[in-house]
Amino acid sequence: MLQVSYIRENKEQVLERLSVRNFSQPELVDEIISLDEKRRSTQSKGDALQAEANAAAKQIGELMKQGKKEDAEAIKAKTSSSKEEIKKLYDELAVIEQELHQKLVQIPNLPHSSVPKGKTPEENEVVLTYGQMPNLADDALPHWELAAKYDLIDFELGVKITGAGFPVYKGKGAKLQRALINYFLAEAEKSGYEEMMLPHLVNEASGFGTGQLPDKEGQMYHVGLDNLYLIPTAEVPITNLYRDVILKEDQLPIKNCGYTPCFRREAGSYGAHVRGLNRLHQFDKVEIVQVVHPDKSYDVLEQMSLHVQSLLQSLGLHYRVLRLCGGDMGFTSALTYDMEVWSAAQQRWLEVSSVSNFETYQSNRLKLRFKGSEGKTQLAHTLNGSALALPRIVASILENYQTPEGIKIPDVLVPYTGFDMIK
Repeated sequence: MLQVSYIRENKEQVLERLSVRNFSQPELVDEIISLDEKRRSTQSKGDALQAEANAAAKQIGELMKQGKKEDAEAIKAKTSSSKEEIKKLYDELAVIEQELHQKLVQIPNLPHSSVPKGKTPEENEVVLTYGQMPNLADDALPHWELAAKYDLIDFELGVKITGAGFPVYKGKGAKLQRALINYFLAEAEKSGYEEMMLPHLVNEASGFGTGQLPDKEGQMYHVGLDNLYLIPTAEVPITNLYRDVILKEDQLPIKNCGYTPCFRREAGSYGAHVRGLNRLHQFDKVEIVQVVHPDKSYDVLEQMSLHVQSLLQSLGLHYRVLRLCGGDMGFTSALTYDMEVWSAAQQRWLEVSSVSNFETYQSNRLKLRFKGSEGKTQLAHTLNGSALALPRIVASILENYQTPEGIKIPDVLVPYTGFDMIK
């Protein structure tokens, strides 16, 4: 959530940056500024009347002590009506603040100056491409056929138990999944991230804090009886560890990682592009999160991007890095890099990670602050990244490492799987 003071003091810049997102409600900016003026005016009037009432009460007390009851009663009669006026003003203030809040949460984060304009994924900027495109045989199979051939993943069993998008991993397929999780966590630990084991359900305040609510409630599974939400990513519980917290500057940066299953309704997702592991309602992911000093967040973003890339390089996967355009970027992000791996059997790029800097957008919602050496309290910056999401990594490994003899396991995973081939 943007700060009202920033919107008020930088209106033209806010409108210019929102235009990069193709934001369709620029009139909200003027409405927010107008409501903020009304809020400050009402607050000022109420506080002034309250100060007068406090002074009068003090004066009445002193007169009563002096035995001047009549003078005290006269002042009390004059100020009795101000109590009703004060209540009226503060009631009005509460309504204004609620309306202001409702409009503020409709404004997305402002894109960083490097974010390109654009409306569709095709307008994302390719930052770099790494490695050589795999050259498979003409009879190479997509991962869903390989999963069936080697009895690794059963999609129909998942449909039987739950529904489409909830696969069952079997045998070496399950071991490959677990190996990837352990490998990603081990690499995160080497990079200084502290592992957290987290709840898989969060309350409404947590969903709001990281920006899933009210923007993405349609994509989240809601447990209505308890008003809890299944997490769409470990970002939500990890970042909310620091909700309503004031840190010391020397505690920054905070680096956490965590493995969780992730749950997304993915409403309206149909077609060949979501076949197999390409898009699921439940999937596994290792997430990295940092809370940092505002002056260092963009250096940290680059470091997090390099960490994700190092995982892809170690797995021997051909990948590219995209800087998302304004129209394809998440609601809460100021700058996002997507990492995509090449699926040789499907002949298409598959997104496997997003790494984002949210600047103060989440921390303002979370009231996540730090106190500097001079004693000044300010909002921290938050960042997160997938390191990595498993389904499309598994899909790419199965497809790109298939041979006539079976599926070769990347060397870095062999100590975690206990086998080097799937036959």
